[in-house]
Amino acid sequence: MNRLERLMRPRSIAVFGGKQAITVVEESVKMGFSGHLWPVHPTKDEIAGRRAYRSVAELPDAPDAAWLGVNRHLTIQLVKSLAERGAGGAVCFAAGFLEARSHDAQAEKLHAQLLAAAGEMPMIGPNCFGFINYADGAALWPDQHGGSRLAAGARGVGIVTQSSAVASCITMQRRGLPIAIVIAAGNQAQIGLSEMALALIEDDRVTAVGLHIEGFDSVVGFERAAARARQLGKPIVAIKAGRSEQARLATATHTASLSGSDAASSVFLTRLGIARVDSIPAFVEALKLLHVTGPLSGYRMSSMSYSGGHAACMADGAAERLVHFPRLDDAHRARVQSTLNPLVAVANPLDFNNFSWNDEAALTKTFDAMVSGQFDLNLLALDFPRPDRCPNVAAYWTILRAFETALKKCKAPGAVVSALPENMPEDYAAELMSRGVPPLFGIAEAMEAAQVGAFIGQAWRREPARPIDASAAGPSRLKFKTIDEADTKAQLTEAGLPVPQGRRAANAAQAVAWAESLGYPVALKALGINHKSELGAVRLNLRDAYAVIAAATDLTPLGTGLYVESMIVGGIAELIIGFARDPVLGMVMTLGTGGVLVELLRDSATLALPATRLDIESALQSLKLFPLLEGYRGRPGADTAAAVDAVLAVAEFVGNSDAEIEGLDINPLIVCTEGKGAWIADALLIVGEN
Repeated sequence: MNRLERLMRPRSIAVFGGKQAITVVEESVKMGFSGHLWPVHPTKDEIAGRRAYRSVAELPDAPDAAWLGVNRHLTIQLVKSLAERGAGGAVCFAAGFLEARSHDAQAEKLHAQLLAAAGEMPMIGPNCFGFINYADGAALWPDQHGGSRLAAGARGVGIVTQSSAVASCITMQRRGLPIAIVIAAGNQAQIGLSEMALALIEDDRVTAVGLHIEGFDSVVGFERAAARARQLGKPIVAIKAGRSEQARLATATHTASLSGSDAASSVFLTRLGIARVDSIPAFVEALKLLHVTGPLSGYRMSSMSYSGGHAACMADGAAERLVHFPRLDDAHRARVQSTLNPLVAVANPLDFNNFSWNDEAALTKTFDAMVSGQFDLNLLALDFPRPDRCPNVAAYWTILRAFETALKKCKAPGAVVSALPENMPEDYAAELMSRGVPPLFGIAEAMEAAQVGAFIGQAWRREPARPIDASAAGPSRLKFKTIDEADTKAQLTEAGLPVPQGRRAANAAQAVAWAESLGYPVALKALGINHKSELGAVRLNLRDAYAVIAAATDLTPLGTGLYVESMIVGGIAELIIGFARDPVLGMVMTLGTGGVLVELLRDSATLALPATRLDIESALQSLKLFPLLEGYRGRPGADTAAAVDAVLAVAEFVGNSDAEIEGLDINPLIVCTEGKGAWIADALLIVGEN
């Protein structure tokens, strides 16, 4: 039994407050909650037809769950009384705690008092509506909602969102999604999003979990929830707010959450096998598909429709996605063709035309032949006519019955896709769900849902990732110190990283002396400048003393000194390796196309630490640059193995460093021809000052 089970599946509910508290009682009664409902009010004798009690002490017993709709000061008092009475947990509606710290001097103090009052008693919120348990009819929710109680023995999805408004919005959907439990997490003063997600995963009435995330409460907590979800076969799909700066600011003021960088968030979710979507419609459609089919075995799909227009739209919907419609082989094509009019052209997506319209037997043969191709998901594109103006819908159900029969015979997963949501009435959607055929609303959303299912299936077939090293997580320091290239490279060299030989020089004469010692050709750089190429602060391929003197004369006024270095020859490609401290995940690595075009090309991949050799190889393969490393159009291949070794070594240096590293940029790492290595040509280290 997890510590939230008594709170989330209560047999007794105490409700405190005025207007909103009445709604909590009324909604639970409306949903047929069979346990005890105990309103508490200091002056009223009855609330919503139920006897009202004066205080926590007067309650008949310690409640399993309590909903507190009172001001923040009284909330703290009630939480303390409930904890002392042995209550199972509380939902705190009041705002004005940690999320208000930027403009309220009392907020942090009250937050600490609230935590102390709760002690070990679980507490959801504050600054949240609460939760609705549609499986048990317990609505600790101070507002109307659009969901309905699950039938006895039925299952549904679990949803956790940090926004009560988003949670309410999702309950209002008319898309046929069965919801078992929805939770609004608020500012997570005591219980974080990840623990709530874990509680849903452990509930046997929950089939899949959806998360609307503003900020990650705990890296370890999310890792634990993802591992348990995989173990129990309950996939997770998430919306992560914070792609824009405005969204990141909004999350900070709403829930006091650290949003973290968007790229790092995506990497974290991917690493955990949690699929990410960008919109509420895609979120709902993905949950519907996962509720029925679970994760998919791959990205191969079939599509069938009675319209060439629909077939083309389905094909375009999969463009530039991993989900796709593979060509039919000759035997499969012939099998499908044998069930159709000779005038019908067989393809995938398939337009089966209307020659077999309203002929269930003929349609079943066609669908059976198509679905027999062992696709990972089979789609039927079908928009119903308006029932208020077009009474003849029987033929459309004929198509659906034929599709359903074919899916069952072939034991294949399938879904119906309605191009427009309004062309799939809610009662039709519910009927399809009851038959085990999810109705997906919108072609783009359907493709996103399919990709979510395939991604999770692929992720679960891989070995679980190692736990993330979040030891460097936390807010950025206010003061920084930049270590120049000479000192940075000295540290990298000492750590055994591939750095060309180089020396600091105070003037032109010393630069010549070092160049003679290193051997020509050399590179000469001005120190103390972050972006040397933009200011002309680097000279390459200097082949004699005269060239070094001329370069030194030009560069000396630009910086704080000179740096002379052996010239790297035989370069095939340039990479950037960047490390930045994320407030949630600690040090995060960016690997991409480097050199002077790094900002222009924006060709990069982000990795959390620790990263394996396979992680780095996969990141390199995802870059547009990668064909150059392989030997583009007959050119010599690069020493990719040495590049991977160098990236691993730099990541290890960052992970083992005792310094308070805020960032490290290596740009470029020059990758030479095979067998000639990969070399750190420029490096900049930033450390925090305590």
